Amino acid sequence: MNFTKPRPGRLFLVPTPLDFGCAEQAPITEVLPTTTLAIAASIQHWVCENAKSTRAFLKRVGQTHPLIAPLAEQSITELPRHVHKKGDHQSGFDGKPLLAAALQGHDVGLVSEAGMPAVADPGSSVVRAAHDLGIGVVPLVGPVSLLLALAASGLNGQNFAFVGYLPQDAAERAARLKQLESLALKTGQTQLWIETPYRNAAMLGGLLKSLNANTRLAIASGLTLPSAQIQSHTVAQWKKGLQGPDSHTPAVYAIGP
Repeated sequence: MNFTKPRPGRLFLVPTPLDFGCAEQAPITEVLPTTTLAIAASIQHWVCENAKSTRAFLKRVGQTHPLIAPLAEQSITELPRHVHKKGDHQSGFDGKPLLAAALQGHDVGLVSEAGMPAVADPGSSVVRAAHDLGIGVVPLVGPVSLLLALAASGLNGQNFAFVGYLPQDAAERAARLKQLESLALKTGQTQLWIETPYRNAAMLGGLLKSLNANTRLAIASGLTLPSAQIQSHTVAQWKKGLQGPDSHTPAVYAIGP
């Protein structure tokens, strides 16, 4: 008998709405195209940041596109916790075992809690493993907060860097901000980062204390939502009493000349 090896499935990078953890949610059909929703509905095997939020996402998908299998029958595997804390490229994590279903011929979806997986979120180890195993990688269309914020900032979109999270300690954060500001002013390179919503107030306060008056600071919060706020002003203008994002809304920060 001739037993042929099954053709591998594909790894789909499935973006999710940016409203995770927000008080309001945008209609999913307004932030994800039909093709992305249809492919998400056709996948039964998932690798994710958080299983609970993945089920919530699939429930929203199912409201417009019937799922290939009920939620209870979806295979959902979380990335290990240490990958979240140390990052894909520092934890030494091997993502190959998570792609066993793809090697058996099934498509696999990779998702994060908000936005594009593997960009400002864990998942790149799984993408790298797919390439190493000869599994096709297919990024789907959807919102990417960093690019939306950058495009709306008025800062340099030809030369930019995403630097992740800044230190929580006030003194360490101030030193890091000075370093990023010096780089931005010297090279013209926009510096972008994100922050946990409940630290938004502390972040803005630290920015106004640490940065030069003429440095431009852009903050984008609640992107894709009706309540979205995108502001780009010099630090001197911010100090006149402009309000930053609240403690419940994810935000992207950017500085430059």
